[in-house]
Amino acid sequence: MIRDAQFMTSAFKMNQKIRWDKSSVPSDRFYDDFDLKLKFLSRDTANDRNNLYYYSLEADSPHYIEMDIYSARVKPPVEEGEDFSKKIKNYLQKINKLRSQQYPLNDMIASVGHGYNSNAINSITSDIVSLRSQFPSLFKPGGSIKFLNFRNDTFMKFNLLRELKREGLDFAFMTGHGTATLQLINGYPLASNPQPSMENVARYLRSKIRDAKESGRDIEKVKNDFKNSLGVSDKWMNDAFDKSKIEEDSIFNDNLDIQISDIKDGQIKAKFVYINSCLTGSFHLKNYLAGYYPFSDNQNITAVANSVGVLQDIWSTELLGLLQHGVRIGNWLKHIAYLETHIFGDPTFHFRSNRSNSINNAISTKANVNYWKNLLNENDADLQSLALIYLIKFLPEREVSIILKKIYFNSPYESTRMEAFSLLRKFENDDYFSVLHAAKNDPYEFIRRIVTYDLGEFGGDNFAKDFISMYISDPHSDRINYKLRSIMNFYNPKALKEEIDAQIRSNKTIINSDNLVKQLFKNIEYNDTKVDRMDSIIRNSKLPEKERLSEITTLRLYRYHKLVPTVLEVISDTSEPEAIRIAALEAMGWFSLSYQRQNILHTCNQLLNDRLTPESVKYQALKTKMRLKTG
Repeated sequence: MIRDAQFMTSAFKMNQKIRWDKSSVPSDRFYDDFDLKLKFLSRDTANDRNNLYYYSLEADSPHYIEMDIYSARVKPPVEEGEDFSKKIKNYLQKINKLRSQQYPLNDMIASVGHGYNSNAINSITSDIVSLRSQFPSLFKPGGSIKFLNFRNDTFMKFNLLRELKREGLDFAFMTGHGTATLQLINGYPLASNPQPSMENVARYLRSKIRDAKESGRDIEKVKNDFKNSLGVSDKWMNDAFDKSKIEEDSIFNDNLDIQISDIKDGQIKAKFVYINSCLTGSFHLKNYLAGYYPFSDNQNITAVANSVGVLQDIWSTELLGLLQHGVRIGNWLKHIAYLETHIFGDPTFHFRSNRSNSINNAISTKANVNYWKNLLNENDADLQSLALIYLIKFLPEREVSIILKKIYFNSPYESTRMEAFSLLRKFENDDYFSVLHAAKNDPYEFIRRIVTYDLGEFGGDNFAKDFISMYISDPHSDRINYKLRSIMNFYNPKALKEEIDAQIRSNKTIINSDNLVKQLFKNIEYNDTKVDRMDSIIRNSKLPEKERLSEITTLRLYRYHKLVPTVLEVISDTSEPEAIRIAALEAMGWFSLSYQRQNILHTCNQLLNDRLTPESVKYQALKTKMRLKTG
């Protein structure tokens, strides 16, 4: 259970004052990344959690993941009365039998659950387009790839389960929200007709009235609140406690999502399952859904899942095409893992390919530069991407940077362009910025989406032009539009307004451009006022420490670059409480690409070189410095 390393997850950010088993990250990087320096803190003292051991990432540790080996969990979930050891024995006997055969990757399914990535059509089709270039053989006669979407059916889980149980299925790639015990597939039906819309409202109200009773709230007050807010009458809620309606709603809700009971001993045929969801791989719990794929009566050999919440905008298809070439699941994971990403079952499993030995050996033994240069010439998206990952380890920045830029501007493969873009970010040189400015118009929606992240992380005035350009050109991409709206207040209001005037006010292609300008200006001014209020709270040493800490820790999620100078003043003020200075330093560690980064590093160095700096503050200053140097 790893603490003080949330930045090495894809998204997990929780106040570490919350109970440790909830605010720590269950992670096997403890075993497979040898360079991480982890300090033992304690063992959990609760009787039902005394198998949990807590470690803190040291300040002088590498602050990035680079797995030396791959690892996996053979930890079956157990319910009361079940024999843990027998489950392990059953799994080992099963894979001994299954591994006596070989399985080419000829048959795949890819599913998407509701609410994921804002239900954005362009995000979903973006993955489909990329998978076509990553798995070209699956799109030809003799191959098979099926795409399942929550929109296809009110209870899509039954279609998905039918596919998972289908003979011949090799690989199931499932994306959606999740919990430790659920794969969330459907929400209430998307309806435009009156009758199903009314049914949705009634079902929602009944659930809220039942919740009110369970939590001991005044039911009549809750009803009246809904009558006032939604304009409904009592008849919408009067049957909330009707036995037949309770049963009907319960069955309806169970049918929306995949439950443990659907997977346990479910005769799942997919040999490899990748669950791109939050929490389904919570192996620190006795019962967790992902474990039932390999560790029950299924033909699944290996599953990959996450132990905590995971970023929705994660690059979930990264290097997936390697699997068709026989790359072991473990060797694939070595290149894409976050702190929370885990293998359950056999990490050595791979699909049949005559290239399997050569590529796995190259990964394991770090083949020479000529091998990777030759691989880069292969007409294959993810073999090229893998070659790029290793070429940056062998070649000097000047040489490999030119290669990455050339690949980005010339490759027809979406995933290879994304890999080149991602790797160039490590250098932050002219080649990277050239690609960043161009990538806002990339035909691959995921690249454009990641550009919005980088624009928010940098935040300098020189990116305001790109920001407004994307805002104008990509309103049909819901997820991109959502991200642009969320990072608008990271920018200098003056720079944004100038670009709005230049790109929107006189743009004849934009309907009602004046109204749009007024609305954007209003949003910018509102957000600027909010940030100024944060500034005054952070500065005010007379306010309660809790109130100031709340604003400071907000910067872990929101890159208000304008506030960096204020936070650095607080950090440098020796009269400030250590708790404030430490929290502020930790928050600055999240500004790893900010145009203010050098100022943050300067402050860290001053603290580290000052013999009067308290040791606890020095420790966090070193940690923040290491994070900023990593990028």
